[in-house]
Amino acid sequence: MSAFGGTSLETFGLMNWVNPTRLITLCAVAAIAVGAPPLESIAKSKRPPAVQEAPPPPPTPPGPVGLPSRLLADAGAYSAYLERVTATSPASFTSGAAVSEALKTDAADDPDALIRGAVAYAAAAALQDSSFIAQIRAAGNSPENRQLMVGYIIRDPAYVFLFKGSDEAAGLAREALGSAGLRLLTAGKAVKQSAYEIQHQMWSKEEVADRPGRLAAVKASARAPMPPAEAREMELLQRVQSGAGSLGVTAAPAQPPYTTLVDRALQLAAIAALGEATDAAYDRLTVLTTDDSASTCLHIAKLNLYQCLAVAKPNYEDVFCLGQHVMADTGYCLAKNAGMAMPTEPPPPAAAPPEKVRGRHHAHAG
Repeated sequence: MSAFGGTSLETFGLMNWVNPTRLITLCAVAAIAVGAPPLESIAKSKRPPAVQEAPPPPPTPPGPVGLPSRLLADAGAYSAYLERVTATSPASFTSGAAVSEALKTDAADDPDALIRGAVAYAAAAALQDSSFIAQIRAAGNSPENRQLMVGYIIRDPAYVFLFKGSDEAAGLAREALGSAGLRLLTAGKAVKQSAYEIQHQMWSKEEVADRPGRLAAVKASARAPMPPAEAREMELLQRVQSGAGSLGVTAAPAQPPYTTLVDRALQLAAIAALGEATDAAYDRLTVLTTDDSASTCLHIAKLNLYQCLAVAKPNYEDVFCLGQHVMADTGYCLAKNAGMAMPTEPPPPAAAPPEKVRGRHHAHAG
């Protein structure tokens, strides 16, 4: 018996036209009619849930703030050199040998190495400005951004000065360079003046011993690398990485235009703030550790020193050469190329004793 009142499907002859596929369709229609869920819904309910896509990973943060170890070594040697030479005192000149030794020691400043150290040291000073660091690092929030920024920074220093805090950082860099230069300039003038004042001492009037050998020794020391200063290098490393302290430098914000030396320091500091001034990047960064103007100034100072020593005969003239060309000229080059206001030179005296005129003539012969 069927559900149709005991009459089978055969009775109606339906089996002749209801094939199995049609029968399934009829059953599905009947099921919908009585409120059963459709087959499509059942099929969907048995599918596994859709896999949710994972959110993208957060941007890779910049690496630690830092400078290449070789530039930190240059900065440490530069800082120690300036401190040592600025401390040169006329009181230490008690013999011609003492003057010759001071010349050899104080002239040990290869101009190119001095500029590298100056830029690196000024960059370390600029990195003490936390606002500048924060702005740079916020912009470099992905590896792609950092790579683009490094390219922009190297090509054009103006890009660095678009960031908040750059004027404060520039003030620190300029002060770190310029104030040290002015101190050396002042100390050099004092040593130069002592060349006149010590002439009452008999040793100062004696002729320099082995003049050619003394000149050769000074030239050799000037070509040699500046003496390393590992303690100063470690101090700089700690300050740069921690951002603590200010290297003893305080300064008001500096307004543009800036000198090339300050530009270079800020470019290097910005790349250091991005965490991209690594040891592996040293060769690429060397373009930022040169300055044609400062280099020319320092090389002229060297030539003047050599010419001064070539004609100097008594020991007091060597003292003049040391004060003027090793100390004062070097200080002038650093301060001037940092953008510092230079002190006004007093007018020369109306007259001088013949012996002093002779000394001054020999010193300026170069």
